[in-house]
Amino acid sequence: MVGKIIKGVGGFYYVHTKSGVYECHAKGIFRNKKEKPLVGDMVELCPVPDSEKEHCGQILNILERKNSLIRPLVSNIDQAVLVFSLKSPDPSFPLIDRFLLHLEVREIPCLIFFNKKDLLEEKDAAFVNEIKCIYEKAEIPVYFFQGNTERDKEAIFSLLKGKTTVFSGPSGVGKSTIINLLLGEERMETGELSEKISRGKNTTRHAEFFAIAEDSYVLDTPGFTSLFPPEISPENLRYFYPEFEKYRETCHYNSCVHIGERKADCAVKRAVAAGMISDRRYESYKKLYLELIEERKQ
Repeated sequence: MVGKIIKGVGGFYYVHTKSGVYECHAKGIFRNKKEKPLVGDMVELCPVPDSEKEHCGQILNILERKNSLIRPLVSNIDQAVLVFSLKSPDPSFPLIDRFLLHLEVREIPCLIFFNKKDLLEEKDAAFVNEIKCIYEKAEIPVYFFQGNTERDKEAIFSLLKGKTTVFSGPSGVGKSTIINLLLGEERMETGELSEKISRGKNTTRHAEFFAIAEDSYVLDTPGFTSLFPPEISPENLRYFYPEFEKYRETCHYNSCVHIGERKADCAVKRAVAAGMISDRRYESYKKLYLELIEERKQ
Protein backbone atom coordinates (compact mmCIF):
# COMPACT_ATOMS: atom_id res chain seq x y z
CA MET A 1 0.00 0.00 0.00
CA VAL A 2 0.95 3.65 -0.37
CA GLY A 3 0.23 6.25 2.28
CA LYS A 4 1.34 9.51 3.86
CA ILE A 5 3.12 9.74 7.21
CA ILE A 6 0.98 12.07 9.28
CA LYS A 7 2.77 11.68 12.64
CA GLY A 8 5.92 10.23 14.13
CA VAL A 9 6.11 9.55 17.88
CA GLY A 10 8.42 7.30 19.91
CA GLY A 11 9.80 5.40 16.93
CA PHE A 12 6.34 4.73 15.47
CA TYR A 13 5.08 6.30 12.25
CA TYR A 14 1.38 6.76 11.64
CA VAL A 15 0.57 6.40 7.95
CA HIS A 16 -2.71 7.62 6.46
CA THR A 17 -3.97 5.32 3.68
CA LYS A 18 -7.29 4.78 1.92
CA SER A 19 -7.81 1.85 4.30
CA GLY A 20 -7.23 3.87 7.44
CA VAL A 21 -4.26 4.93 9.59
CA TYR A 22 -1.53 2.32 10.14
CA GLU A 23 0.92 2.32 13.05
CA CYS A 24 4.23 1.39 11.46
CA HIS A 25 7.84 0.60 12.20
CA ALA A 26 10.47 1.55 9.64
CA LYS A 27 12.67 -1.23 8.24
CA GLY A 28 16.20 -1.47 9.62
CA ILE A 29 17.55 -0.73 6.15
CA PHE A 30 16.76 2.95 6.68
CA ARG A 31 19.04 3.09 9.73
CA ASN A 32 21.79 1.34 7.79
CA LYS A 33 21.46 3.90 4.98
CA LYS A 34 21.20 6.73 7.54
CA GLU A 35 17.80 7.68 6.18
CA LYS A 36 14.89 8.67 8.35
CA PRO A 37 11.24 8.89 7.34
CA LEU A 38 9.78 12.36 7.79
CA VAL A 39 6.28 13.45 8.60
CA GLY A 40 4.79 14.23 5.20
CA ASP A 41 6.67 11.48 3.35
CA MET A 42 4.76 9.30 0.92
CA VAL A 43 5.76 5.73 1.68
CA GLU A 44 5.16 2.15 0.60
CA LEU A 45 4.10 -0.12 3.45
CA CYS A 46 2.84 -3.61 4.06
CA PRO A 47 0.35 -4.67 6.74
CA VAL A 48 1.76 -6.68 9.66
CA PRO A 49 -0.59 -8.92 11.70
CA ASP A 50 -0.95 -7.89 15.34
CA SER A 51 -3.18 -9.63 17.85
CA GLU A 52 -3.86 -6.44 19.80
CA LYS A 53 -4.06 -3.74 17.13
CA GLU A 54 -6.12 -3.60 13.96
CA HIS A 55 -3.87 -1.57 11.66
CA CYS A 56 -0.16 -2.26 12.00
CA GLY A 57 2.44 -2.16 9.28
CA GLN A 58 6.02 -1.79 8.21
CA ILE A 59 7.40 0.99 6.02
CA LEU A 60 9.23 -0.57 3.07
CA ASN A 61 10.23 2.41 0.97
CA ILE A 62 10.23 6.21 1.08
CA LEU A 63 9.02 7.71 -2.19
CA GLU A 64 10.84 10.67 -3.70
CA ARG A 65 10.41 13.90 -1.75
CA LYS A 66 9.24 17.06 -3.47
CA ASN A 67 10.75 19.30 -0.78
CA SER A 68 11.35 19.45 2.95
CA LEU A 69 11.49 21.95 5.78
CA ILE A 70 13.91 21.91 8.69
CA ARG A 71 11.70 23.68 11.20
CA PRO A 72 9.41 21.84 11.46
CA LEU A 73 11.09 18.74 9.99
CA VAL A 74 8.43 17.77 7.43
CA SER A 75 8.31 17.01 3.71
CA ASN A 76 6.21 17.28 0.56
CA ILE A 77 4.65 20.64 1.30
CA ASP A 78 2.37 22.12 -1.38
CA GLN A 79 1.93 25.48 0.32
CA ALA A 80 2.37 27.31 3.59
CA VAL A 81 -0.09 29.53 5.40
CA LEU A 82 1.35 32.22 7.64
CA VAL A 83 -1.18 33.07 10.34
CA PHE A 84 -0.93 36.41 12.12
CA SER A 85 -3.57 38.23 14.12
CA LEU A 86 -4.64 41.78 13.38
CA LYS A 87 -4.77 42.48 17.11
CA SER A 88 -3.95 40.74 20.39
CA PRO A 89 -1.15 40.30 19.51
CA ASP A 90 -0.47 42.90 16.82
CA PRO A 91 1.20 41.58 13.65
CA SER A 92 5.00 41.71 13.45
CA PHE A 93 5.90 42.68 9.89
CA PRO A 94 9.62 41.86 10.24
CA LEU A 95 8.68 38.38 11.46
CA ILE A 96 6.31 37.92 8.51
CA ASP A 97 9.16 38.76 6.15
CA ARG A 98 11.44 36.24 7.86
CA PHE A 99 8.87 33.49 7.41
CA LEU A 100 8.35 34.50 3.77
CA LEU A 101 12.08 34.42 3.10
CA HIS A 102 12.48 30.89 4.49
CA LEU A 103 9.62 29.66 2.31
CA GLU A 104 10.67 31.51 -0.84
CA VAL A 105 14.20 30.09 -0.61
CA ARG A 106 12.60 26.61 -0.69
CA GLU A 107 10.18 27.64 -3.48
CA ILE A 108 7.12 26.86 -1.35
CA PRO A 109 4.07 28.98 -2.27
CA CYS A 110 2.72 31.03 0.61
CA LEU A 111 -0.54 32.63 1.71
CA ILE A 112 -0.98 35.00 4.65
CA PHE A 113 -4.07 34.74 6.86
CA PHE A 114 -4.70 37.72 9.12
CA ASN A 115 -6.96 36.41 11.85
CA LYS A 116 -9.21 38.07 14.46
CA LYS A 117 -10.77 40.58 12.09
CA ASP A 118 -13.65 40.84 14.58
CA LEU A 119 -11.36 42.87 16.86
CA LEU A 120 -10.99 45.66 14.31
CA GLU A 121 -12.78 48.97 14.60
CA GLU A 122 -13.74 51.45 11.89
CA LYS A 123 -10.60 53.49 12.54
CA ASP A 124 -8.52 50.41 11.58
CA ALA A 125 -9.63 50.46 7.93
CA ALA A 126 -6.49 52.35 6.85
CA PHE A 127 -4.31 49.73 8.54
CA VAL A 128 -6.05 46.92 6.65
CA ASN A 129 -5.60 48.78 3.36
CA GLU A 130 -1.91 49.25 4.14
CA ILE A 131 -1.52 45.49 4.69
CA LYS A 132 -3.28 44.73 1.41
CA CYS A 133 -1.03 47.18 -0.45
CA ILE A 134 2.21 45.86 1.10
CA TYR A 135 1.66 42.25 0.12
CA GLU A 136 -0.08 42.90 -3.18
CA LYS A 137 3.16 44.54 -4.33
CA ALA A 138 5.14 41.64 -2.85
CA GLU A 139 2.94 39.20 -4.84
CA ILE A 140 1.76 37.38 -1.71
CA PRO A 141 -1.98 36.52 -1.44
CA VAL A 142 -3.50 37.95 1.75
CA TYR A 143 -6.80 37.01 3.41
CA PHE A 144 -8.65 38.34 6.44
CA PHE A 145 -10.63 35.96 8.64
CA GLN A 146 -12.33 35.45 11.93
CA GLY A 147 -11.00 31.94 12.22
CA ASN A 148 -13.42 30.59 14.81
CA THR A 149 -16.63 31.09 12.81
CA GLU A 150 -18.52 28.79 10.46
CA ARG A 151 -18.96 31.76 8.14
CA ASP A 152 -15.28 31.76 7.23
CA LYS A 153 -14.81 27.97 7.32
CA GLU A 154 -15.83 27.40 3.69
CA ALA A 155 -13.60 30.20 2.40
CA ILE A 156 -10.59 28.85 4.32
CA PHE A 157 -11.25 25.26 3.22
CA SER A 158 -11.40 26.28 -0.46
CA LEU A 159 -7.83 27.61 -0.20
CA LEU A 160 -6.54 24.33 1.29
CA LYS A 161 -8.50 21.69 -0.63
CA GLY A 162 -6.35 19.11 -2.42
CA LYS A 163 -3.11 20.38 -0.89
CA THR A 164 -0.71 19.61 1.94
CA THR A 165 -0.47 22.83 3.92
CA VAL A 166 1.79 23.87 6.77
CA PHE A 167 0.44 26.52 9.14
CA SER A 168 3.15 28.73 10.65
CA GLY A 169 3.23 31.86 12.73
CA PRO A 170 3.72 33.04 16.30
CA SER A 171 1.76 31.68 19.23
CA GLY A 172 -1.61 33.13 20.17
CA VAL A 173 -2.75 34.07 16.66
CA GLY A 174 -5.31 31.27 16.25
CA LYS A 175 -3.61 28.59 14.13
CA SER A 176 -4.98 25.71 16.19
CA THR A 177 -8.42 27.34 16.38
CA ILE A 178 -8.62 27.48 12.57
CA ILE A 179 -7.57 23.84 12.26
CA ASN A 180 -10.17 22.78 14.83
CA LEU A 181 -12.77 24.67 12.80
CA LEU A 182 -11.77 22.77 9.65
CA LEU A 183 -11.78 19.41 11.44
CA GLY A 184 -15.13 20.09 13.07
CA GLU A 185 -13.81 18.98 16.46
CA GLU A 186 -11.34 19.99 19.16
CA ARG A 187 -8.32 18.01 17.93
CA MET A 188 -5.75 20.73 18.54
CA GLU A 189 -5.22 22.17 22.00
CA THR A 190 -5.51 25.95 21.92
CA GLY A 191 -3.36 28.20 24.06
CA GLU A 192 -4.59 30.84 26.45
CA LEU A 193 -3.32 34.30 25.72
CA SER A 194 -1.28 35.84 28.51
CA GLU A 195 -2.99 38.96 29.82
CA LYS A 196 0.33 40.40 30.96
CA ILE A 197 2.39 40.06 27.79
CA SER A 198 -0.27 39.38 25.12
CA ARG A 199 1.64 36.36 23.89
CA GLY A 200 0.21 32.92 23.32
CA LYS A 201 1.27 29.79 25.12
CA ASN A 202 2.82 27.33 22.68
CA THR A 203 0.58 24.25 22.68
CA THR A 204 1.85 22.32 19.63
CA ARG A 205 4.27 19.62 20.79
CA HIS A 206 5.05 17.57 17.69
CA ALA A 207 4.59 17.71 13.92
CA GLU A 208 1.30 16.09 12.93
CA PHE A 209 -0.74 16.35 9.76
CA PHE A 210 -4.53 16.25 10.00
CA ALA A 211 -6.68 15.12 7.07
CA ILE A 212 -9.43 17.68 6.45
CA ALA A 213 -10.58 15.88 3.27
CA GLU A 214 -9.25 13.31 0.82
CA ASP A 215 -5.75 14.40 -0.26
CA SER A 216 -6.09 17.54 1.90
CA TYR A 217 -3.82 17.83 4.94
CA VAL A 218 -2.93 20.58 7.38
CA LEU A 219 -0.17 20.78 9.97
CA ASP A 220 0.12 23.22 12.85
CA THR A 221 3.72 24.10 13.72
CA PRO A 222 5.06 25.36 17.05
CA GLY A 223 4.99 29.12 17.56
CA PHE A 224 8.20 30.99 16.94
CA THR A 225 9.57 34.19 18.44
CA SER A 226 12.52 34.49 16.05
CA LEU A 227 13.94 32.95 12.91
CA PHE A 228 17.51 33.15 11.73
CA PRO A 229 17.98 34.14 8.09
CA PRO A 230 18.35 31.16 5.72
CA GLU A 231 21.65 30.36 4.05
CA ILE A 232 21.67 32.85 1.20
CA SER A 233 24.20 35.51 0.36
CA PRO A 234 23.52 39.14 1.30
CA GLU A 235 23.84 40.08 -2.38
CA ASN A 236 21.05 37.67 -3.37
CA LEU A 237 18.58 38.84 -0.73
CA ARG A 238 17.28 41.60 -3.01
CA TYR A 239 15.91 39.00 -5.47
CA PHE A 240 13.45 37.74 -2.83
CA TYR A 241 11.62 41.09 -2.74
CA PRO A 242 9.45 41.08 -5.91
CA GLU A 243 8.39 44.70 -5.43
CA PHE A 244 12.03 45.78 -5.95
CA GLU A 245 12.27 44.28 -9.44
CA LYS A 246 10.92 47.00 -11.74
CA TYR A 247 12.95 49.61 -9.89
CA ARG A 248 16.10 47.55 -9.40
CA GLU A 249 16.71 47.43 -13.16
CA THR A 250 17.09 51.22 -13.30
CA CYS A 251 19.56 51.54 -10.42
CA HIS A 252 22.79 53.23 -11.54
CA TYR A 253 24.89 50.20 -10.58
CA ASN A 254 24.03 46.63 -11.56
CA SER A 255 25.46 45.48 -8.23
CA CYS A 256 23.26 47.88 -6.21
CA VAL A 257 22.00 46.25 -3.01
CA HIS A 258 19.87 49.30 -2.05
CA ILE A 259 21.58 49.86 1.29
CA GLY A 260 24.68 52.08 1.21
CA GLU A 261 24.20 53.67 -2.21
CA ARG A 262 23.12 57.28 -2.63
CA LYS A 263 19.41 57.80 -3.26
CA ALA A 264 20.32 59.46 -6.58
CA ASP A 265 21.91 56.18 -7.70
CA CYS A 266 19.34 53.76 -6.25
CA ALA A 267 15.90 53.53 -7.85
CA VAL A 268 14.66 51.29 -5.03
CA LYS A 269 15.48 53.92 -2.40
CA ARG A 270 13.69 56.54 -4.47
CA ALA A 271 10.64 54.26 -4.77
CA VAL A 272 10.58 53.82 -0.98
CA ALA A 273 10.76 57.58 -0.48
CA ALA A 274 7.90 58.04 -2.96
CA GLY A 275 5.73 55.45 -1.21
CA MET A 276 5.83 53.00 -4.14
CA ILE A 277 7.58 50.39 -1.98
CA SER A 278 6.49 49.83 1.61
CA ASP A 279 8.96 51.32 4.08
CA ARG A 280 8.01 48.45 6.44
CA ARG A 281 9.26 45.92 3.89
CA TYR A 282 12.34 47.97 3.08
CA GLU A 283 13.32 48.31 6.74
CA SER A 284 13.00 44.57 7.30
CA TYR A 285 15.07 44.01 4.13
CA LYS A 286 17.84 46.23 5.52
CA LYS A 287 17.81 44.44 8.86
CA LEU A 288 18.00 41.01 7.23
CA TYR A 289 20.76 42.18 4.90
CA LEU A 290 22.89 43.39 7.81
CA GLU A 291 22.28 40.12 9.69
CA LEU A 292 23.49 38.16 6.67
CA ILE A 293 26.61 40.36 6.52
CA GLU A 294 27.31 39.58 10.18
CA GLU A 295 26.78 35.87 9.55
CA ARG A 296 29.37 35.99 6.79
CA LYS A 297 31.94 37.49 9.17
CA GLN A 298 31.61 34.64 11.66
